[in-house]
Amino acid sequence: MDPKQIQKDIQKWAAELGFDRLGVAHLQTQEALKFLDDWLALGRHGDMAYMARHRALRADPSQWIPGALSVVSVRMDYLPITLAEAMVRLDDRERAAISVYALGRDYHKLMRQRLKKLATRMEAEIGPFGYRVFSDSAPLFEKSFAQDAGLGWIGKHTNLIDRKAGSFFFLGEIVTDLPLAADGPVSAHCGSCSACITACPTAAILAPYQLDARRCISYLTIELKGTIPIEFRKSIGNRIYGCDDCQLVCPWNRYAQMTREVDFLPRQGLDRVSLVELFAWSEEDFNRNLEGSAIRRIGYESWLRNLAIGLGNALPNAKAVAALKARSDDRSPVVREHVAWALGAQACSAKELGNADI
Repeated sequence: MDPKQIQKDIQKWAAELGFDRLGVAHLQTQEALKFLDDWLALGRHGDMAYMARHRALRADPSQWIPGALSVVSVRMDYLPITLAEAMVRLDDRERAAISVYALGRDYHKLMRQRLKKLATRMEAEIGPFGYRVFSDSAPLFEKSFAQDAGLGWIGKHTNLIDRKAGSFFFLGEIVTDLPLAADGPVSAHCGSCSACITACPTAAILAPYQLDARRCISYLTIELKGTIPIEFRKSIGNRIYGCDDCQLVCPWNRYAQMTREVDFLPRQGLDRVSLVELFAWSEEDFNRNLEGSAIRRIGYESWLRNLAIGLGNALPNAKAVAALKARSDDRSPVVREHVAWALGAQACSAKELGNADI
C-alpha cells in the first residue's frame, strides 16, 4: 500500500459520498483534555453530566478501537437556507426560529451511514482494518481532531471555521488503526474580530473561546430539562430550538456553502412556520411531523415550553394569547409555568404599546 496514494483515494471516495472536506489527524488529546477539565471545573457544562462522566473515553480514543492510530475527519455542509433568510426569521416575532441545522433530517444517522460506506470502500481496496465511525454520537473531541486534520480552526465562539466555507457544517470521524499521515492544523484567522461575542443574545460567550453553556440558548432550549431561568427568557426571543446568532454574524460565513444534501433541506415548512401553528400540535402531531428530525429528541414537554417563551416574546396579539390560554391547564407543571410567564409577558407588552384589546 502506497500511503500517499491511499490518502488521495480516500479523499476522492469521500467526495463521491457527498463529504465536502476530509483530513487526517493523530490521536493527540492533551490540549483538548486540559480545556475540558478547566471548563468542567468552572461548572460551565450545566446539567450535561455526561461531559464529565465520559472523560476517560475522550482522553484515550483508542479505547474505542484497540491500537487506533489515526482519525479520518470529514465535513459535510448543511446550510439549507440563505443567511439573509435566517436573519429575517429572527426579526419576525410571529415565526419560529429553529437552528438551521435542524430544519431537515437528523444528521447523525446520515453521517454515520456515509462514513461506513467510506470505510467499506477503503476495506475493499486495502483489505480489512480496525475502525469505528462517529458523528456527534460518542465522547470524542470532534472539533479538536477536525482542527488537527486541517479542516479549520476553532473560533472565538468555539465552533470550527473553514476560511473557504464558514462554519455551517457537520463533522464525522473514522477512528482507525491505519497508520495514515496527519495533514496538520491550519492557522487561525479570527484576528481582532469579536462579532460573535457581541451578537450572543444571552452573553454566553464570556470571552474569546470561553463559552458558558448554562447561558447558551442552544443548551437552554435543547439540553436543559425543566424550567428555563427567567433571566434568559426575553433574550431567547423566538428561538425555539437552538441558536445560530454567533455563526450568522461571523464574517467567514459569507463563504458558507449551501448544502448539496437533499435530506438537510427544510421539512414540514419549519423554515417559515408560525409559533401559534406549532403550539397547536398535539403530542401525536409532534411525533409524526418530526419523525426523523433531531428536534424530536427534546420531547414534547420541552417543545411546548420553548414555544411558550416564543409566544410570550411575540408582538402582542390575540392569537398568541388565545393559544397560550388554551394550554394554561396543561398536564405538565413546566408547561403551565412557562405559559403563565408568557401570558404575563404578552400583557406587559400590550400595556407598553397601549393595546387595550390584548
